[in-house]
Amino acid sequence: MNYTLHQLQVFLKVTQSESITKAAELLNLTQPAVSIQMKNFQDQFEIPLTEVIGRKLFITDFGNEIAIAAENILNEVYAINYKTLVYKGQLSGRLKISVVSTGKYIMPHFLSDFLKLHDGIELVLDVTNKTKVLESMEKNEIDFSLVSVLPENLSIESVELMKNKLFLVGNNFELEENKIYDQSVFENTPLIYREQGSGTRHTMEKYINNHRISVKKKMELTSNEAVKQAVVAGLGFSIMPLIGIKNELLNGDLKIIPVKGFPIVSHWNLIWLKNKRFSPIAAAYLNFIKINKLKIMEERFNWYEKY
Repeated sequence: MNYTLHQLQVFLKVTQSESITKAAELLNLTQPAVSIQMKNFQDQFEIPLTEVIGRKLFITDFGNEIAIAAENILNEVYAINYKTLVYKGQLSGRLKISVVSTGKYIMPHFLSDFLKLHDGIELVLDVTNKTKVLESMEKNEIDFSLVSVLPENLSIESVELMKNKLFLVGNNFELEENKIYDQSVFENTPLIYREQGSGTRHTMEKYINNHRISVKKKMELTSNEAVKQAVVAGLGFSIMPLIGIKNELLNGDLKIIPVKGFPIVSHWNLIWLKNKRFSPIAAAYLNFIKINKLKIMEERFNWYEKY
C-alpha cells in the first residue's frame, strides 16, 4: 500500500461528513479533487470503503474501521508536529470549537487575536445548527461551543460574551415614520422560518408561543444565509439575529420593522462541559476570553449598540 497522509485526511473528512461535497467545502478543495483522492485511496483496498445508494453516500463497516485507523494515524502525526513546537517553547496543539450557524459572525472576532499570539495552534471550527453543536459537546468531541440558547439537559459552565438581538425584518414593507407596530402586524406578515434544531427558531417560536401570536408560516429554510436571501428577494419576512444582517441594513436591502416588544434578546455564551479537563491550549483560550472579551466587543461590535 502507498496511501498518503493527504488521502487519509480526505477519506476521514468524507466519512465524518458522509458527503463528497461537504468534505470538499471543509477541506477547501474542489469536489473533483476530493473524488480523485477517494478513488486513489479506494484503489489500494480490495474491499469497498463506501457505497452509494440512490444519491446518498454510505460508509461500509470496513470503511468505518479504516476511518478509525486513519484518525489514529493523523493524530500521531499531529502529536509529532506539536511536540516539535513545544520543544521550541510555543503553545501548540488543537483548539476545537463548534458554533451555531449565526455564531459564524461572532466567533472569528473572539479568536483572531488569540491565534495571532500562538502560531502553533491549529483551529478546528465547526459551524452547524444548535442540535449538532450540543451533540458534539455531549460526546466531549470539542473544547467549547458558542450558543445563544443554553442547553437544559447538559451540565455545563459558561462565559457570557454579548447580547443576541433578534428583529422582525423585511424588504417590501412600507414603514410609517416614527410608528411602532403592535403584534397584530404578524397577522398579514408571512414568516420564513429556520429549520428545526436551530437556536434562532427556538427563540422565535418561544416568543410567538409566549405571546400567543397568530402567524402565517411561509416556508422553512436550512441556514441563516438562505433565510436572509429569501427575505431580501421579497419572499416573506423573518425574525433574524442583528449580527448577521449588518451589511443588508446598511445597503437598504433589509428593513427592521419596529414592533412592540422587540428586539427579542438572548445572549451569546461560550460553554463547556462542567469539570472538563482542559488542555493547556483550551485553558489559555478561556483565560484570554475572560480578560479580553469587553475589549473585543468595544473594538469589533461598537455598531451593534446603535440598534
